[in-house]
Amino acid sequence: MDEGRRNELEHLYRKYTKPLYYFLLKLSGSPQLAEDLVQETFVRATISLSFYQNEDVRAWLFKVARNAYLDEWRRRQRRKWVPFADYLFAKDEMASPYGLPEDEAIQAETSDDLQQLMAYLPEQYRSILYLREVEMFSYQEIQEALELSENQVKVTLHRARKRLAQIAEKQGWKDDEHGMD
Repeated sequence: MDEGRRNELEHLYRKYTKPLYYFLLKLSGSPQLAEDLVQETFVRATISLSFYQNEDVRAWLFKVARNAYLDEWRRRQRRKWVPFADYLFAKDEMASPYGLPEDEAIQAETSDDLQQLMAYLPEQYRSILYLREVEMFSYQEIQEALELSENQVKVTLHRARKRLAQIAEKQGWKDDEHGMD
């Protein structure tokens, strides 16, 4: 690897390690797994650094991170290594295989608990909400990161917000207590 490329990669690593870590932490619910997946993301980025030239690098890195998470999730599904009771969301598409989301939601009282409610959402809803609401991605960046059309981004984001509101209501959250719309 030449010096310029190495410097570029180091710059990307310094700039995006924490945002990627928090994104992967929200997806996985596991700090250790999030750290591992950040490393995996940068390994993959190093290998394919020359392929992202026409894309927004931030969106591209989040896409690489999400793909690393999905690969890990699929690998764990194949091993039937899902560490929560009763495979609570085994039938739901891409429900988080980490933690006990129901217990966490019942204890929800602060804004951090809102993030925990997201564990009930399918992976695509969690990803799009996180990228839009936490990382403040534009619709264009979300399109690139999740490989969706503009209409798909808008529809999926709307559905994710609606589903999160339904889950929050089901868990007994009130709009005035937690700032939910």
